[in-house]
Amino acid sequence: MSPFKLPPQIVRLVILIIAIVSSYAVARHVMTPASFGQYGHYRGAALMELASREPLYGGQKSCDECHSDVRIKMAKFEHKSISCETCHGAARAHGNDPDHVDMDKPAATLCLRCHEVNGGRPPWMKQIEQSKHYTGQGKCTECHIPHQPSEVP
Repeated sequence: MSPFKLPPQIVRLVILIIAIVSSYAVARHVMTPASFGQYGHYRGAALMELASREPLYGGQKSCDECHSDVRIKMAKFEHKSISCETCHGAARAHGNDPDHVDMDKPAATLCLRCHEVNGGRPPWMKQIEQSKHYTGQGKCTECHIPHQPSEVP
């Protein structure tokens, strides 16, 4: 008989821990993609997958080709640094085929994404409390021109 005998509960617990750790190691080996860790702590093949996707955004130049008058007007007002696609959505399809692809018309809630009162926003950004600012059911555009926000119609 051995001088040091482990209780059976401890033996079962050690066997269970060994089984859990080894099953984790096997699962990690089987499920980890081959390119993981190639360029850091992420999947290296993800770069090629993302690069192969069709771009959705057209960029300012694609809007400026047909809507330069709007860009010139906006250059004088607060929204001059905002991209057209921030409010109107992804525009690459519209830029490629303007006669058949309509752009989104911004909803009233879109303005509130930037202009609803939020203590984390810089003090120079105009902020409103919607319940106090406007109680009607319409849109912000009833009183404000988004491309020229300082002017009132």
